Amino acid sequence: MNNIQLEDYIRDITDFPKPGILFKDITPLLADPTAFEAAIDKMAAHYQGKKIDVIVAAEARGFIFAAPLALKLGVGFVPVRKPGKLPFSTHSFQYELEYGTDTLEIHIDGVSAGQNVLLVDDLLATGGTIKACANLVETIGATVAGCCFLIELKFLEGAAKVAPHECFSLIEY
Repeated sequence: MNNIQLEDYIRDITDFPKPGILFKDITPLLADPTAFEAAIDKMAAHYQGKKIDVIVAAEARGFIFAAPLALKLGVGFVPVRKPGKLPFSTHSFQYELEYGTDTLEIHIDGVSAGQNVLLVDDLLATGGTIKACANLVETIGATVAGCCFLIELKFLEGAAKVAPHECFSLIEY
């Protein structure tokens, strides 16, 4: 596990989804079971022994890492989705985007006040989505125990937006 260079499994796609963007494609890592397992194991090792009650992730790529990490840590996984995608009563949180607003929702019984929540996503860029997830679980009365990512784009300084919460990433660019 320790010998695998996870960076070797990330493919750069230029000008996707629009010109000027260098997209970090995680599908080669997902396609290789040894690399994928190594990523989950490294995430789990960082949080082993820490007080985590539940893992929360926003759709969709965050789900890919959150579900196996939850199994590995022996905790539940709770999805956060766009409005109208969850079938039960929800808490919602509206947040500002560069040009407008967006909303995230979580089932009202997904996270309880007093729980320690680990937030998981595939990539930390500007920090907007993970900050909204943090605000959502904090409005419920839960505590953000940390934020975990496969990849962090350090130059976008997303971790500063999420501060004071710890941001842990396996790969930094």
